[in-house]
Amino acid sequence: MTDSIRSMFDEMPEQGGRIYSTEALEQMTGEPEEKLFSFAEYHPEEAERTGYSDYSYWKSVWRIFLKKKFAVAMVILFLAVFVFSFVALAIGKYQYDSLVPDNRQMFISPNGEYWFGTDNIGRDYWCQVWYATQTSIKLAAIVALGECVVGVVLGCLWGYVRKLDRFFTEIYNILYSVPTIIYMTLIALMIGRSFWIMCITLILFHWIYMAKNVRNLVFMYRDREYNLASRCLGTRLGTILSRNILPYLISVIILRLALSIPSTIGYETTLSYLGLGLDVNTPSLGILLRNSRAYFLDYPYLLIFPAAIVSIVTVAFYLAGNAFSDAADPRNHV
Repeated sequence: MTDSIRSMFDEMPEQGGRIYSTEALEQMTGEPEEKLFSFAEYHPEEAERTGYSDYSYWKSVWRIFLKKKFAVAMVILFLAVFVFSFVALAIGKYQYDSLVPDNRQMFISPNGEYWFGTDNIGRDYWCQVWYATQTSIKLAAIVALGECVVGVVLGCLWGYVRKLDRFFTEIYNILYSVPTIIYMTLIALMIGRSFWIMCITLILFHWIYMAKNVRNLVFMYRDREYNLASRCLGTRLGTILSRNILPYLISVIILRLALSIPSTIGYETTLSYLGLGLDVNTPSLGILLRNSRAYFLDYPYLLIFPAAIVSIVTVAFYLAGNAFSDAADPRNHV
């Protein structure tokens, strides 16, 4: 419609909702239909371009996360420690597999020959610390991923399928009411201690916390209008959970995943310190801290080096995890 015709309609008084025909408009204006209206042609490409948006969820997540400089610095610091644990073993003067006790080399302070000194039986402490760092980080990563997978799957079922709510709630009450250290003590005494036994045990008793958080969010989103419509249309349960609900859980899952890694390292350190963790033949930061408890007052380097690495990994993952969780929240995307 031309601007002159539009201005004429604006000046017309209200006609009680009357609809004018083309002939009436021609009589009122004295103009033919071809001049009154211009028809828009349909172009499929233009129609697609009109509804297109260049928004990308993960691009937005990374853009927000990279703005948090301190969190990025923590991630770089952790990656530097992890990568250097491999480099350190390559550049070290001694290999862990070839270490043998030597009473003549006991408690040598850090020097040019022994960069981290030696322990109570004369073994090089440099290769022990970095080999133990790899073991602890591998343990934490496996446990965190296992908790995430099991917790998310069962948490979604727990929150969406009403019949399973009572069953999972009772499991949660049982696992939550008894301290984890009691379960770990019984398993260490009945089954034994090894790397994979600790991995499976921690996953078995810690998945419930991830599932509880997921359940609460699924319970909140499951009765939204679009999910009710999907159920009425016969959409499968897996499709509803994966496409309609799971995207809202990303920030919580990432936060729990990031916090699980330092938590697992802390558990391993505590259990090994109490003699309930990994086997003595499997080096870990917890075992090094346990071995140093009788000597750290006279030889503080035995405690400082493994404790510093545990602190760096724990703080780095805590701060980076919180920052990444905030960035993954769609409500923070503008």
